[in-house]
Amino acid sequence: MEDFNSTEVKIRPVLLAALKQDQKQNLDYELEELANLAKANRLNPVETYIQSLERPNPATYFGKGKVEELRIAVQTYDVDLIVTNDELSPSQIRNLEKATDATVVDRTGLILDIFAQRAQTKVAKLQVQLARLQYQLPRLRTSMSVSLDQQTGAGGGGFTSRGAGETQLEQSRRRLTSEMVAIKKELAELQKDSSVQSKKRQESEIPTVALVGYTNAGKSTLMNQLLTRFGQGAENDQSKQVFEKDMLFATLNTTIRQLTLPDKSQFLLSDTVGFVSKLPHHLVAAFESTLQEAAQADLLLQVVDISDPHHKEMMATTEETLERLGIKDKAMITVFNKADLADLAYPLVDGDGAITISARDRTSQDELLKLVKKEIFADRQEMTLHVPFADSAVVANILDHHELLDQEFDENGTVLTVALSSEEVQRYQKYIH
Repeated sequence: MEDFNSTEVKIRPVLLAALKQDQKQNLDYELEELANLAKANRLNPVETYIQSLERPNPATYFGKGKVEELRIAVQTYDVDLIVTNDELSPSQIRNLEKATDATVVDRTGLILDIFAQRAQTKVAKLQVQLARLQYQLPRLRTSMSVSLDQQTGAGGGGFTSRGAGETQLEQSRRRLTSEMVAIKKELAELQKDSSVQSKKRQESEIPTVALVGYTNAGKSTLMNQLLTRFGQGAENDQSKQVFEKDMLFATLNTTIRQLTLPDKSQFLLSDTVGFVSKLPHHLVAAFESTLQEAAQADLLLQVVDISDPHHKEMMATTEETLERLGIKDKAMITVFNKADLADLAYPLVDGDGAITISARDRTSQDELLKLVKKEIFADRQEMTLHVPFADSAVVANILDHHELLDQEFDENGTVLTVALSSEEVQRYQKYIH
């Protein structure tokens, strides 16, 4: 199980600021999420400012009156950082910083910094770094900005201020461009190996199931519970489990493990990076290869935190993100998790491809697995095979991977009754009785 290096850091106070541009906009939900994102980055929102405008001010994003209110708030609360709910243009950030005398970080910059702190694997670190550089390149300036050289600024929060002259600005642009080229080249090499591994998994004929959904919905908890019961060695070896914690984006890398159920049926289970509303397009593009595990899966399990009052919006976010990744018309089971926290009955199977569960409840897990097996083994059919004694290796292979429904012997060999997939029917055609 992966872990994060924890060091004591000072929680940095910040102001949150947002525009309400549409009466249908669920701003309460967006701001609650923004506050949680800030807290995930060791920031403490001390006050939130909202302005209703049909369209953003092209110069400062907020109107003149609200900008002045933010300037006063910076002095009143003694803060030096403002986090905005939307992505701002480089000029808007620059002008707003000048007017408020505070560093301004938009939602995209905040999420990118969280990802930079959470990335553990080499691929994830490179993907996040590429996304940050793509975001920062048009935002380089001679005033305050997100640091290019540090993942975490002094005092926590990952943001810092720096001064730079025009020559240094040009040098920074060239350096960023050069770094991006080098990262893309390195990622291409690493992704070749990943593609080979993915191809081998597809050729293995073992079905694949991918956990997808909103961040902190309980995907990693569900995976670890199943691994403990059905994963080889995971019950005693935490390194074979995935990191789980009640926090946004606890894990970024895709983890794939093989499960073997009591009836000997097997499938691969993958835990993918969680989604969040307004996920920066830089990150979606950067993690596209990682999320291809979901695209190539035979079945998706969309895990939903049913105890969260905004779970419907979270489901919409997941579906929108999957669509952005080109993942459509994929078989999916909706897993309404945390029913115990919502005081709902569980497990409860819905005939429309949904189930309400508590991830730590074994009965819930068993009912979910019934649905999974029904979906990924739908093509299995009961067959009787007559295998000559000379082909004993075939019998051994079948018994290793299938539940034996019946077995008899005659003078020529073994008669087996098992459930086979379409591919297996073709493979064992000459033995079918």
